[in-house]
Amino acid sequence: MTDRRNSSRRSQAWFGAQGRSGMLYRSWMRNQGFGHEVFDGRPVIGIATSASELAPCNAHLTRVAEAVKRGVWQAGGLPLQFPTMATGETLMRPTAMLYRNLMAMEVEELIRANPLDGVVLLSGCDKTTPAMLMGAASVDLPAVMVTGGPMLNGKYRGQDVGSGTHVWKFEEDLKTGRMTEEECFFAEGCMARSDGHCMTMGTASTMACVAEALGMQLPGSAAWPAVDSRRMETAQAAGRRIVGMVEEELRPSRILTREAFENAIRVNAAIGGSTNAVIHLTALAGRVGVELGLDDFDRLVREVPTLVNLMPSGTYLMEDFCYAGGLPAVMAELLGGGLLHGGPVTVTGRTVAENTAPAERVDSDVITPLDAPFQPAGTGIAVLRGNLCPDGAVIKQSAASPHLLTHRGPARVFDSPEAYHAVADDPGLDVDENTVIVIRNAGPKGYPGMPEVSNVPLPAKLLKAGITDMVRVCDGRMSGTGYGTVVLHVTPEAAVGGPLALVRDGDPVVLDVPGRALRLDVEDAELARRRQEWTPPAERYVSGYTWLYTQHVEQADRGADFGFLRGGRGHEVPRDSH
Repeated sequence: MTDRRNSSRRSQAWFGAQGRSGMLYRSWMRNQGFGHEVFDGRPVIGIATSASELAPCNAHLTRVAEAVKRGVWQAGGLPLQFPTMATGETLMRPTAMLYRNLMAMEVEELIRANPLDGVVLLSGCDKTTPAMLMGAASVDLPAVMVTGGPMLNGKYRGQDVGSGTHVWKFEEDLKTGRMTEEECFFAEGCMARSDGHCMTMGTASTMACVAEALGMQLPGSAAWPAVDSRRMETAQAAGRRIVGMVEEELRPSRILTREAFENAIRVNAAIGGSTNAVIHLTALAGRVGVELGLDDFDRLVREVPTLVNLMPSGTYLMEDFCYAGGLPAVMAELLGGGLLHGGPVTVTGRTVAENTAPAERVDSDVITPLDAPFQPAGTGIAVLRGNLCPDGAVIKQSAASPHLLTHRGPARVFDSPEAYHAVADDPGLDVDENTVIVIRNAGPKGYPGMPEVSNVPLPAKLLKAGITDMVRVCDGRMSGTGYGTVVLHVTPEAAVGGPLALVRDGDPVVLDVPGRALRLDVEDAELARRRQEWTPPAERYVSGYTWLYTQHVEQADRGADFGFLRGGRGHEVPRDSH
């Protein structure tokens, strides 16, 4: 073989080592059938897979990994697959968000501790994509994201149904008698009918698009359905490309610039993306030292219209979005209107402008043109301030009811989501369509983990009366598949003494989205008196990961990351213990 063991590649600190150490590293790897020639200094590529049958959205990633391996071999690299945890939103309790930071830590440490020159990140469900990006960014070795792709469109009685979004719709139909239990049971099997993550513009689809907009995923790859053969072609191409990125030393720190984050924020507005992108992008920016404040998410989207007509804000689903041109078509529209930076480099080695040049919008009902958008500019995520959320709160305007964006009503307060659910079907519940439902203790520290509980269903008595929306305010999150006039991420959260902890039944709550305000119409002196009476909740955790989480998690406006994980720690080769 050609002896390249003196190569400067990081992996050669292991496989190119002399004496006993090198013999140990190479010989144990050879029990997998690798010939001696693969240790000749070629790039060693890690394939980090979050495949798990406990995370249904990610269960097929083992097959995606095989396609990546083909590409790595084609380009002359050595692919080595390794597992990571999977934070599946559908099954994990109390919430997958509790474990996003743990997964990010695991990904970071696995990459750093092993003989890798670059890594391909295989993700799918909501938190796996940001967790992997956060971990890889902190190590700063060449990395490319491959998301597992959305499911095929759901089909029920001749209509398209969207995962997540139709869960809420079917629940309302069940409560109002428009659907029976048997029909609901049948419909749930029609909703998720193939491999892949949610095919609505929920958080999984949003974060796949955001990864592509950031430049960390190959152009067009966010939207291919999980079972489309071109999903595997994309994965194979990513395997080839990561070898080139190692040769070019193209690292996340060169890609994840301030301009790249601004592009991602504007793309999220144009696609009608999830509010969860705010938290994940803020956390990721903290890992690479990019200053990104909550107000950036408001300022940068005011001129951006919603171009994509997808559930939950619109009609179509990700399969339609893919065939209509996918994210490159959206980015081309924005770039043509001067709403994106064309210069940032991407994993292709080319710029955003170069990547989007060949893009074509095929279906103008699904991806609308900039001069005739699905929703006008200023209908994206809005950031609110006021005495109820001094550090900010967010609302997804495109999924809200226009008549409720300016509203004043009495609070009906619940100290947990469970407390609300216990009485939501009570016909005697003291609420009407003007009531503002306040749910607290659902933030990062208080729940813990900041679950997707803010878009609670309306009280059954109001649904039966034909009321379809009402204002809800919460320090938790909302599923990206959800909809309604829901104020989220109220910061500081109630559990740390935020103003939400001081609200009482009957207090007037004023929502003014055009004015970017959320306030409690109560005298400052009264609020000060209540604060004196308030006592923090007792600590529930004294050991284990959940204790670590509650002790170190930051508030939503800082991305709910751990303070000690902000910034990068590099990829220094650990000491040789042999």
